[in-house]
Amino acid sequence: MFQKLQQLDRRWVFLMMLLAVAWPMLADWRVPEKPTLLVRQTFDAIDRLPEGSRILLSWDWDPSAEGELGPMANAFVRHCCQKKHKMVFIALWPVGQQLIDDTIEKLIQAEYPHLVYGRDYVNLGFKPGNEGVIKVMLTDLRQLYTTDARGTNIEKIPVMRGLNTVRDFDLVVSVSAGYPGIKEWVQYASAAYPNQVRLITGTTGVSAPLLYPYIPDQLQGMLGAIKGAAEYEQLFLEKYPPPPGEDRGKYQEALRRMGPQLAAHLLMIGLILLGNILYFAGRQRRPS
Repeated sequence: MFQKLQQLDRRWVFLMMLLAVAWPMLADWRVPEKPTLLVRQTFDAIDRLPEGSRILLSWDWDPSAEGELGPMANAFVRHCCQKKHKMVFIALWPVGQQLIDDTIEKLIQAEYPHLVYGRDYVNLGFKPGNEGVIKVMLTDLRQLYTTDARGTNIEKIPVMRGLNTVRDFDLVVSVSAGYPGIKEWVQYASAAYPNQVRLITGTTGVSAPLLYPYIPDQLQGMLGAIKGAAEYEQLFLEKYPPPPGEDRGKYQEALRRMGPQLAAHLLMIGLILLGNILYFAGRQRRPS
């Protein structure tokens, strides 16, 4: 048995990983989440705002990060819709504009058809310039955004009334996968105007550790990776449960993805432990 395990074909390991990922998906296995304090602070940053507050949502990511950022972006938007906040979407990444269009079509228009484009939300689209876009928006937003993504003059869009700079928004939400993204929002917006720009983010697992030094002064809340998104979904469902009979699945995308991730991580830990046991056991069996 010892020799067989030492000479185990790696294809068995690949098969075990396949089963570990597939079983939670097929069985719809979901692990209950206990939201951390940081996720609660992120949730409260939106939830405690008065109804109808003005939110700037910056989609600073692309489809390669959808696995982590897609569910949290949807959770942020769904929360804003539930609170009847006014939403202004922008993108610092070129593909972000298409992601905003998908969010509007598949979430806002599908789940909240009573919300009206131009009155309750607007897509200003992508502008090149990276952090330069943030710098301009801090002084004169209308200098950069003269129309929305559909070509409508910004002066004719009701939701944009009174919004001249980033400082006029009650909250800025950046869903960020890298550069330009949340770090630039911190450096050029909330750090420059600490009492005037309130900022929260949802970001990838590799980016999150670099942002902790900014909490809570420059960054009032953060969701890190799919775990943070799952905890946020848990809070949302507790505060705003869907009507009886409605499918809860659309509210639990991150929670659903946590099952395969947890199973895969447990398998990896088990294989690492087994490998170390076999290594040290093999050393003891060798003749001195």
